[in-house]
Amino acid sequence: MFASALVDNLLTAPVIAFVLAVVATLARFEIRLPESLYPILSTFLLLAIGMKGGKSLASSDVADLWKPLIAALILGVVTPLIAFLAMRFAGRIDRTNSAALAAHYGSVSAVTFTVVLASLDSRKIPFEGFVAGLLAVLEVIGIIVGLALAKSSSGDAGWRHALGEVVRGRSIALLMLGLVVGVVVGPDRMKPTDPLFVGLFTGALTLFLIEMGVIAAERLRDIRQTGLRLVVLGIAIPMVNGVLGALAGSVAGLSTGGTAIMATLAASASYIAAPAAVRIALPEASPGMYVTASLGITFPFNLTIGIPLYIEIAKAFT
Repeated sequence: MFASALVDNLLTAPVIAFVLAVVATLARFEIRLPESLYPILSTFLLLAIGMKGGKSLASSDVADLWKPLIAALILGVVTPLIAFLAMRFAGRIDRTNSAALAAHYGSVSAVTFTVVLASLDSRKIPFEGFVAGLLAVLEVIGIIVGLALAKSSSGDAGWRHALGEVVRGRSIALLMLGLVVGVVVGPDRMKPTDPLFVGLFTGALTLFLIEMGVIAAERLRDIRQTGLRLVVLGIAIPMVNGVLGALAGSVAGLSTGGTAIMATLAASASYIAAPAAVRIALPEASPGMYVTASLGITFPFNLTIGIPLYIEIAKAFT
């Protein structure tokens, strides 16, 4: 069954575009998108996700939200702790870099989240609309815990600046904007926007993942410098966190789709918000290590193998 799910995932346009972009870049072909297109696509995708979540949230019962919210808060603390301990003791990495990596693995990847939404939609697996709000919670909590593990000497000003960068960053701001628009306008009045934000979603994601494939391939070239241990941990940690996410989702009463999303969020690693915060709060940490791990190792694994695996785990748990 997993083999069938894996093939189904690989044979979708966004994932195939990502894989081919990685291969083409490693083979020295030039397929990079125009620089001006990247922020436009990311803005579109985040707004579309937020609006979809807002429309669903408008018709959700508040009583359905508190358990998933508590589950997300617990995951936001547990997943960076697991990453920190694994990097520190199994990876034999110093405390500062282990904490930087923990912040990345405790936080989440909005792009991986986008892909799992598209994968669930293609399989007609329903999920709760408020999951976009859980993404915002996990993104912030994971980074806070990771930075706390470093016992940084950057001072209160450095911490405030770093956390401010996360909270006010583009990904959370655009998600929240979309959520508010969806909640206020409601699903009926949002229908005129569906041809744009629903109909073009998969096409925009396909274009975006071409660019992400190019970036991921460039990070893959740095793996020789990071060592085999980091490669192994960059795959093992997401699998452990993914199982915990699926368990948390099922205990919180989420549907199969919602549980799969919770698992994917727990398994993902940030490469946008977390690097920005870590650069400010932990300037002595190595970007070559934490960006390569999150973007060069974990992101390709989750996109090709992890997501179908987490969906199957969610089916087993629910």
